[in-house]
Amino acid sequence: MTTWKEFAHAAPRTAGVFARRHAATGNLCLLATLRSDGFPRISPLEPRFFEGQLWLVGMPGTTKFRDLARDPRFCLHTATVDTEVKEGDAKLWGVVEDVRDPALHQRWATALYEETGFDLRGKEFDHFYAADIVGGSAVEVRGDHLEITVWKPGEPERVVEKR
Repeated sequence: MTTWKEFAHAAPRTAGVFARRHAATGNLCLLATLRSDGFPRISPLEPRFFEGQLWLVGMPGTTKFRDLARDPRFCLHTATVDTEVKEGDAKLWGVVEDVRDPALHQRWATALYEETGFDLRGKEFDHFYAADIVGGSAVEVRGDHLEITVWKPGEPERVVEKR
């Protein structure tokens, strides 16, 4: 499993763009999952970094989490409203692991409350997904061209220029 911490070390440029855009949108991202009929589904999600991991946690009983329970593959894209992508954007893809650790869940809920005031302390979570990152990419505008940074496990980041 490639944790967020490991990913950020192996792919600092891509992780930096992702973290910056994630923060700039109030943590909003778009999560792509696969529906039971095989078609893709796009859903809003506010993933969180905690204890070196990227967590995909949210409202219980939603279709996006049923999708992940059935097929753990995902793509996560930073929310972008600027068609010129002046601030950049990034996406990650991977698989999730449902972590059943009530003590971890409560530490996470406590940290969430301390950071945002949103109180989930004492709640039980249907699904608590850790992201195993298996790839990532970022797009940045550099003068008259785009720089697309791509990362795959076991390889250094590589940059492709598009003019």
